[in-house]
Amino acid sequence: MASVTSTYARAFADAVFASRLDATKTLREAQSLAALVASSKTLRDVWETPAILAEQKRAVLDAMVAREGISRPVRNFIAVLIDHRRIHFLEPIVKQFEQELNQRMGFAEAEITSARELSPAEKRALETQVEKLTGKKVQARYSRNPSLLGGAIIKVGSTIYDGSITGQLERIREALSSS
Repeated sequence: MASVTSTYARAFADAVFASRLDATKTLREAQSLAALVASSKTLRDVWETPAILAEQKRAVLDAMVAREGISRPVRNFIAVLIDHRRIHFLEPIVKQFEQELNQRMGFAEAEITSARELSPAEKRALETQVEKLTGKKVQARYSRNPSLLGGAIIKVGSTIYDGSITGQLERIREALSSS
């Protein structure tokens, strides 16, 4: 599956950059369609059923595109997935497409988990620190986990920066038990 998702995501990103499309707008539209598909079992069934002709599936797609105001390149991309019977990979392909766009535009994705809701100033300060660490512009997603007690855990790619109180207490416990 990983090769399928990365192949299609990379090809779509190539098309976006070659055509000089607005990458952010294109991503939003792809995410919007992926969310619609994920939320509708009926639509998934129609698009994944081999007994339904591709022309009929594309007709459903065209109606959705017209209703949602989706651009032609995104419509064509979804049609390719339908035609190649890869539509069941839509959600992971769109996630991989987002990562591909971020990488090409020099963005780092950061998942920031804190014990409490952070103020806009605190969020900006954390993002600035992550930008210094990675040397890239940061797109951060925030979540809360009260069990951290305080501080934050920042995940960028496979690297985790644990500045939580729980993490600090765990490191102290390990230091004391090893000495």
